[in-house]
Amino acid sequence: MNVEVLLPGTADWFAVCDHDALTPGRGVAALLPDGRQAALFTDRHGRAYAIDNRDPFTGAYVLSRGLIGSTAEGRAFVASPLLKQRFDLENGRCLDDEAVSVPAFPVRMR
Repeated sequence: MNVEVLLPGTADWFAVCDHDALTPGRGVAALLPDGRQAALFTDRHGRAYAIDNRDPFTGAYVLSRGLIGSTAEGRAFVASPLLKQRFDLENGRCLDDEAVSVPAFPVRMR
């Protein structure tokens, strides 16, 4: 089963990898056709997420290497490996600074 990401500003889905290539709790970086990097994750329930891989606080492309967790409400997040800000995997919103977010990409499995 392929994990596909909806390319920003288009109606085109891009096959990123096979679902089996994703390990729950660990991220993978993928290069999209427009040159952007996506950070892909799966949770322990097998649900896939994709957000931009660029940490907006440092400019480094490292979010795919962050630590996965969940809020008290059960929302999945990744904590940047550099400064530890947490980003909601559903919408890219920073949980530690509401003025900051990263793009989140719709994901499907086919």
